[in-house]
Amino acid sequence: MTQFTRWSVAMERALYGPGGFYRRELPRNHFSTSAQTPVFAEAVARLAGEVDEALGRPATFDVVDVGAGNGELLGHLASLLDERAHLTAVELRPKPKDLPQRISWRADVPSGVTGLVIACELLDNVPCDAAVVDGEGEVRYEEVDEVGTTRPGDPIEDADAKWLAEWWPIHQVGERAEIGRPREAKWRELAECIDAGTVLAIDYGHTRADRPETGTIVGFRDGRGVGPVPDGTCDITAHVAVDAIPCDRARTQREALRELGLPIDRPPLARAYRDPTGYAVELARASASARLTDRSGLGAHWWMSTSKPGGR
Repeated sequence: MTQFTRWSVAMERALYGPGGFYRRELPRNHFSTSAQTPVFAEAVARLAGEVDEALGRPATFDVVDVGAGNGELLGHLASLLDERAHLTAVELRPKPKDLPQRISWRADVPSGVTGLVIACELLDNVPCDAAVVDGEGEVRYEEVDEVGTTRPGDPIEDADAKWLAEWWPIHQVGERAEIGRPREAKWRELAECIDAGTVLAIDYGHTRADRPETGTIVGFRDGRGVGPVPDGTCDITAHVAVDAIPCDRARTQREALRELGLPIDRPPLARAYRDPTGYAVELARASASARLTDRSGLGAHWWMSTSKPGGR
């Protein structure tokens, strides 16, 4: 028998339930993220250095990666940060055997962090409800079944109606929106876990000026976009309403990486004759940097950050 549920329930089951996508699959087999790139780790290491300096270089400096995937980012950071850096991955699957011993692995977000907490493409995977304007002009929850068929469901409850009115108003028949309250709650959880330092979330997103009329829920499998069928066989994401996240600062990844001095210029061709190996290495780094700062791709991701000063 077909069962329809709200998107938040369907996403939770499909992504994180028993046999869910993130309990079974390796993200790198299905999509690429900035966190998988060594050059990105260089930029994060520079950011960690800035946070470390601002905190007065404490005896132990925490770096926590929430939603660490296969641990690629921390694996790169292990060779870039000194031994004061306590590296912790937060992920549902067991720790991969090839990661350095110094990387701790846990399923829950720690508390009392002094340092840097980073969540790369986490908020877009936080299950949320979708709203749709039905044929009578009433805003209702959108429901979905196990094969991806959708229909209007119950009328929107007061708290979600208030959020929509403030952040993503929809009025025309067929207009859709994703309700961002669960993403804001996850952000607050991340911000509350630090005693001193910086929390950073990096994600796909939009602001009031460019909200999509039909929403953003989509699936990914084997490196390509697919229908968001909540059966556990694909990733399901929805972009983040960035301006609703209560952070101190939001900027694009392109802007953030440029501020951190990420090298994007191609090395001079003359170097290819003098030092072919060095030229190839620098060309690869420049190409990776260009991809990370591409305005139409990863460079359009949003960096949302909040900092807490440490005691001196």
